[in-house]
Amino acid sequence: MRFVIYGAGGIGGVIGARLHQSGHEVVLVARGSHYEAIEQRGLRLQSAEEDITLDIAVVDHPGRTTIDSGDVVILAMKSQDTKPALDTLFEEAPPDVAVACAQNGVANERMALRLFGCVYGICVMCPTSYTEPGVVQAYSYPITGILDTGRYPSGVDDTTVAITNALSKSTFEAAPRPDIMRWKYGKLLMNLGNGIDALCGGGARATDIYAQLRDEAKAVLRAASVDFVDTDEDAARRGSLMRMSPIAGQRRGGGSTWQSLARGLPTVETDYLNGEIVLIGRLHGVPTPANAAMVRIMHRAARERWEAGSVTAERLEELMYADVPHAR
Repeated sequence: MRFVIYGAGGIGGVIGARLHQSGHEVVLVARGSHYEAIEQRGLRLQSAEEDITLDIAVVDHPGRTTIDSGDVVILAMKSQDTKPALDTLFEEAPPDVAVACAQNGVANERMALRLFGCVYGICVMCPTSYTEPGVVQAYSYPITGILDTGRYPSGVDDTTVAITNALSKSTFEAAPRPDIMRWKYGKLLMNLGNGIDALCGGGARATDIYAQLRDEAKAVLRAASVDFVDTDEDAARRGSLMRMSPIAGQRRGGGSTWQSLARGLPTVETDYLNGEIVLIGRLHGVPTPANAAMVRIMHRAARERWEAGSVTAERLEELMYADVPHAR
């Protein structure tokens, strides 16, 4: 089984690196300066235990490698980039290739299923960073992360087992999950605070803003009859498996949305996190003013290139409730 990692940033780069280290055939699909750095110097993987440069195959377009039916394509780009990536993949890969979505949110699998018949969800619990071309960082040691996997929309098959076996032998904790989307909806509830982390830092999650985002989301999911893993079940799954460790004395700056702001990217994935809750709420007549406000603010933050961590919690609350007084 060969793995094609489509989107070799923090998550994709670390997954690809660990699979490569354990002897699996891997090809990364990267772009721009990240592709150039890996192609010229290799992929540098930093963790608490090592700082190593891997000679790993990389291309800048799926068409520059041959993708066969026996391959597994792991999508690891941000959700806002999934649709164009899938359109490109559709032109280059057979329709029965396995496509596994190692991404935040719950929309990617549905997008993939429009074009490919064998789609899998991966619930990603994996603290990584990518802020410099050619370099990815894995902050959990000795278990790099939890990557439970299941067939979409539900079920477990031989490919599910093969994927989880490969990941389990590559420093990840991975289990086959027939109800994988239930786990991904539980992860979505956690990711509703990504914008808070990006703007204010992780400590701001203790404010009422995060609680309101989650309360709205739970009401929406219940109205839509969508099942999700609760906090206790998630905590039991994690246990003490992941242990955050500094790299060269430095702690992780922040999660995926924080990294997008830190790199000055023009878009963030909020539309597929808080925006997913807004969408479901509108479909089912449940108001979601706090999540809608977060979507609007994060659009502005990306457009105006706000610095990661530059907003106080008090200022964020002012921005959220400025023109949505009933959101309080």
